[in-house]
Amino acid sequence: MRLNQVAQAILLFVVVLLPTVRAQAQNDKVEILRLRNAYNAALKNFDENLGLSFLTNDAQTTISNGTLIHGKENLRRYIRKATGPKMYWVRTPSEIDINTELGLAWEAGIWKGYTVDSGQKSVAGGKYSAMWTKINGTWKIKSQLFVKLE
Repeated sequence: MRLNQVAQAILLFVVVLLPTVRAQAQNDKVEILRLRNAYNAALKNFDENLGLSFLTNDAQTTISNGTLIHGKENLRRYIRKATGPKMYWVRTPSEIDINTELGLAWEAGIWKGYTVDSGQKSVAGGKYSAMWTKINGTWKIKSQLFVKLE
């Protein structure tokens, strides 16, 4: 009798719950893509406040020269102190994996850097990864790593 109950529980999971988990993961993936596109637009428009709103307060960012920046406000200060031509970045995801149970996501792809005067020609680029966390139903970037390869 006990084995029959276990078999029924497994069948219930496979038939009912697994498709629900997959559907939620797909919804989360679509939402992260939407947020990524909005983040890219904020960067292109040099909207610092909107851009930083996609990060958790304690976000860790490793920029392309290897500098690790702890926290959103320290990243804001770093951006404001930057010298040289005004730049924006576009991140293009090639992979997004979701853990719905833990509210975590992995994103990876390529990034390109542009100056105001460079038009469609990037002046730098490479690969990136980002860890997203779901906080009160909203996805935020908890950590991100950028490696300059171009």
